[in-house]
Amino acid sequence: MSLFSRLTEKSWESPGGESVDPALYRPPAARIGVIVYFGVITVLFGLISSAYWMRMGMPGMGHGGMGDWRPMPEPPLLWINSFVLVLSSVAWEAARLGARDGRTELMRRALIGAGALGILFLAGQLMLWREFSQAGYYASSNPANAFFYLITALHGLHLLGGMFFWARAMRGLRSGADVRLTVELCAVYWHFLLLVWILMLGLLIST
Repeated sequence: MSLFSRLTEKSWESPGGESVDPALYRPPAARIGVIVYFGVITVLFGLISSAYWMRMGMPGMGHGGMGDWRPMPEPPLLWINSFVLVLSSVAWEAARLGARDGRTELMRRALIGAGALGILFLAGQLMLWREFSQAGYYASSNPANAFFYLITALHGLHLLGGMFFWARAMRGLRSGADVRLTVELCAVYWHFLLLVWILMLGLLIST
C-alpha cells in the first residue's frame, strides 16, 4: 500500500470490504477506554505528586515550604499491605494467562484469589488509617498527613473500581459467559494500579 493510500485510509471502513468482521481489525472499545483511563490516572497522580513536592518545599520546585511538614512513620502494616497488593497482581496475571490459554479452572481459582487479596488490601488500608488516627496522625494536623490520606484514598477508590469489574467477571464466569477480555483488561488495570502504588509509596517514604 502506498503512503498516499495509507494517509487517506478511512479508519471507520473495513480494509477488506463489508464482508470483513469489524472485530478483526478494530480494537475493542473497552481496550481503548482502559488506555484513555490510564492517561487520566497518570495525569491525576502526577499532579498530586507535584503538589506534594511543592508543599513540602523540596529544592528546585519553586516553593520554599512553610516549615510545618512532619513526615509520617512507616508502620509494618504499610509494608504488609504493599506485599498483599503485589500478590493480588500475581493472581490477576495467573487469571489473565488462564483466560488466554483457555484454562477455565486456573482462571476461576486465580480470580478468587485476586478478589480475596484485593479485599484484604483494602481492609488493611482501613486498618492502617485507624492505626494512624489512634496515634494522633489526623489529616488536619499536618500537610504530610493530609497528602497521605488523599493519595491512599484515591488509590483505594480506583481499586474499588477494579473490584467492581472483578465481581462482573465472576458473575459472567458462573453464567458461562465469555469473560476473557474482561479478565485481561482487569489484570492490566490492576498491574497499572500496582505500579502507581509503588511510585506513590516511594514518594511517601523518601520524604
